[in-house]
Amino acid sequence: MTQASGGPERTRTNRARLAHKIRYAARRPDRIWPYLRRLGRDWKLRLTSRDHVAYYRAVMKADAARSPAAAVGSASYERWLALGQMQFDYLVRHGLTPSDRMLEIGCGNLRAGWRFIDHLDTGHYHGIDISPDILLAAGDTLAQRGLQDKLPHLSLVRDLRMATLPSGHFTVVHAHSVFSHSPIEVIDECLAHVGRVMAPDAFFDFTFNRTEGREHHVLREDFYYRTETLIELAASHGFAARFMDDWEQLPHKQSKIRITALP
Repeated sequence: MTQASGGPERTRTNRARLAHKIRYAARRPDRIWPYLRRLGRDWKLRLTSRDHVAYYRAVMKADAARSPAAAVGSASYERWLALGQMQFDYLVRHGLTPSDRMLEIGCGNLRAGWRFIDHLDTGHYHGIDISPDILLAAGDTLAQRGLQDKLPHLSLVRDLRMATLPSGHFTVVHAHSVFSHSPIEVIDECLAHVGRVMAPDAFFDFTFNRTEGREHHVLREDFYYRTETLIELAASHGFAARFMDDWEQLPHKQSKIRITALP
């Protein structure tokens, strides 16, 4: 298997260990106070949220109020554009055509979504997100790009069961930086239901934080999984899954898996 961007050290690091946190703080003392602020905020949100989706919805509300680009993991507008372009170019290289019917899970503020909307035939893009605040920002992006006539669908969802979406409809499903923020039970819920909305020849690409060591999380916001864990979970729901080696060559810290229905 090809190593992900950042090399083997990145995939072996356990960011939840105290020793790692101490070493990181010594190298980056400027990050200590922001980390403590985030820790305090996240404890408060966990105490007032009934489950992980409600908790992360509250995280997105707080982050989107500061900066929609930062809320979806982009430190600057330039990086927001670059990451969206990267996602778009990758799927086009893998055969995304205007006639495809695309579902984007966790569409955010349309970092990549506006490019997909522009590329696809009218009405062929459907984005869902758990955050009403980030969907308002998605509407702003749509208007700024002048893409209203492409009639994209943007839906607020309470979970990843996709209960309101049509069966067997989507030929491409895409989730970028969703499973990287999800505990295993949320990923399991998504994989248990996404097959219903996928066309027989569809594929589903998702990114995740990869570790080759112990699986762990940081503040219940960033989750790190072994590749085989997610491949086995996909198989339990009737999917064939493969690690996308060519994605590893791109300047991104997450890895990618593609799942398809078993023949």
